[in-house]
Amino acid sequence: MADEPEARIELRGRAGFIVLNRPHALNALTLAMVRAISHALDDFERDPAIARVVVAASGRAFCAGGDIRKLYEQGRAGDHAAQLTFWREEYILDQRIKRFSKPYVALIDGLVMGGGVGLGMHASHRVVSERCVFAMPEVGIGFFPDVGATWLLPRLPHRIGVFLAATGLCAEAGDLAALGLATAFAPSGSFQALEQALEGESSLEEILPHFGAQAPPSPLMTEAPAIASAFARFDLAAIRASLADQAVKGSKFAESALAALGQKSPTSQAIALRQMTLGADLSFEAAMGLEYRIVSRICRGHDFYEGVRATIIDKDNRPDWRPGPDEAVRAEVIDAYFAPLGADELTFARQPT
Repeated sequence: MADEPEARIELRGRAGFIVLNRPHALNALTLAMVRAISHALDDFERDPAIARVVVAASGRAFCAGGDIRKLYEQGRAGDHAAQLTFWREEYILDQRIKRFSKPYVALIDGLVMGGGVGLGMHASHRVVSERCVFAMPEVGIGFFPDVGATWLLPRLPHRIGVFLAATGLCAEAGDLAALGLATAFAPSGSFQALEQALEGESSLEEILPHFGAQAPPSPLMTEAPAIASAFARFDLAAIRASLADQAVKGSKFAESALAALGQKSPTSQAIALRQMTLGADLSFEAAMGLEYRIVSRICRGHDFYEGVRATIIDKDNRPDWRPGPDEAVRAEVIDAYFAPLGADELTFARQPT
């Protein structure tokens, strides 16, 4: 694998393929991959022979996120410029995908988290299999839901996006179909044939229904009334109180959600809830700019490094959050994460038309 590219760029008939190719690392996204994908999109957009772009992945994951260990090491060394170069180029790529001029088909057959959400969930066509598991688990490592989650999650019904942001818990393939995060469901065993069909002359309107199947049931939609009630307010204390009340009444779902909330960084949760209050009224570009403001501050803080240490480096799962779970997070502290960056604001060469 040492000689294999981290992202394979292939011309196959009428399709330009991008194949994420770090299966040993669950296709965690590196700066080299971001740049390879960006260059490929330039080439595919200019080539009149390419009718569509297809992004797929090798191994059992679509993409488990960014290369967090690398970002942790850069930050510990004080190299915030290198960290921010990755995040800046990643966010610009996410906007490029969202606004891409040709159909962009994401074949999501496995785990999709963090940076993988940016690569897949902003595609014009999002096909998931029964193996797909979606999560934005960043609050568990002292980070925050980024790569466009500020725009994406508040638009989900029944406050399910707020639930996913604050708890870091997972959604299944049936959930993605019910929520509209997936535009089609196809069995994992059909993905190879689907890739071959996408190489040909037929239109997506002909291809995708041919391979589509009935999605599994959605566990989250079953719990939608409970989620809508518990997450009605963008206030962590109110959310916990509502879930605790539901748990006392016998809700196992509320009990598990409450437990998940208690394990995560209170600062990250406060940031995520603020994102959810703002995101529904923002353009995609404004949401990405807001996330770049946050990441520019969070990479210089405490909880991100403590969360990564506890979950990925030492793996003791005992993070020392500051402030801790029983302490208040001051509003002015959260305000500072969202403050403008002046000359360092994120900008996009390609604006929506």
